[in-house]
Amino acid sequence: MPVTYLDSAATTPMDPRVCAAVADAMATVYGNPSSLYAAGRAAKAAVEKARRQVAALIGAKPEEIFFTSGGSESDNWALKGMALARRAAGQPCGIVTSAIEHPAVLRTCAWLEAQGIPVTKLPVDAEGLVSPEALDSVLDDASNDSASAVGIVSVMMANNEVGTIEPIAELARVAHVRGALFHTDAVQAAGHIPIDAQALGIDALSLTAHKFCGPKGVGALYVRRGVAIDPLIHGGEQERGLRAGTENVPGIVGLGCAAELAAAELVAEAERLKELRGLLASRVQAIPGCTLHQAEDDAQRLPGILNFGITGVRHDALLIRLDRAGFAISAGSACSAGSLEPSHVLAAMGVPSERAQEAVRVSMGRFTTRADVLTFADALAQTVTAMRNH
Repeated sequence: MPVTYLDSAATTPMDPRVCAAVADAMATVYGNPSSLYAAGRAAKAAVEKARRQVAALIGAKPEEIFFTSGGSESDNWALKGMALARRAAGQPCGIVTSAIEHPAVLRTCAWLEAQGIPVTKLPVDAEGLVSPEALDSVLDDASNDSASAVGIVSVMMANNEVGTIEPIAELARVAHVRGALFHTDAVQAAGHIPIDAQALGIDALSLTAHKFCGPKGVGALYVRRGVAIDPLIHGGEQERGLRAGTENVPGIVGLGCAAELAAAELVAEAERLKELRGLLASRVQAIPGCTLHQAEDDAQRLPGILNFGITGVRHDALLIRLDRAGFAISAGSACSAGSLEPSHVLAAMGVPSERAQEAVRVSMGRFTTRADVLTFADALAQTVTAMRNH
């Protein structure tokens, strides 16, 4: 049965143009980038081209881009690397993050807390927004206690479950006024909304290729020039001595190609996805008992994500029926699939547990069509009716 794929927030199909670039690199760019002979220099050139392409996507300098295995490694490296470097230098290294972060951030913070580094979680409002005023208050309280002095603030740029876009510029400004560094997990945002790391005041930023039609297993960490960060992976001198291991050249080429394509098509694609999201929202709201979980302001929502729940219809049963009908959607983060616990994001937004058990996420991408949305909306309405009549 053909599948209508509507889970692009979990991962995206690779763009055929990216596939071609990766295949060409696998066939022809076989050298080790650290080797000095011609094949090595060709591989090095391919890596550096990709570095420039990724930097252009987020408004950074090429030398501020470090390649990783993906978003989780980038988040781990950013938080562990900056916190441990600051602690070794005798600087404040406490961390403030939000209650709705991806597990890659929350579990890294839990590990750091076990190493004696204090961690504070900021609440969010009913729309999933972090308040700059709340951050300022927490930083003010921490400044009066040397044991919990904050050195790093980490707030995601856009949430992977409900699509809320956070006020990053304001949060970074508050962090800097208080002398803290600012990291953002931009895994869901990169390639989908404009990002200018320098203008936003970001000190470190995580991204991954497979969220914008690139290959899995490759990502990047932006570290602003002058920010001290310890290596996460020790060994050789790759990535200017900060991330050991022979580079994944085909993957990096794919990341670079995907970044260049996303940058060129970002504005038009965002408008197209907003239209599809609006169309889907209008259809699902016509189903009795439907509630949307999202920010009120359209400018604070990612173009392709719609999270909603239907009263009395549990998401697990709904997903199984829709899967059998040929539709791929999710109940939230792919990294939490299989968990019996309600979404920590919806819980932080004040959504009651029974409502959270009904929430599903539809996320559209580059290859989603209007016909896909209309076909899904019809199937959803029919499935809900059948479940209620069962």
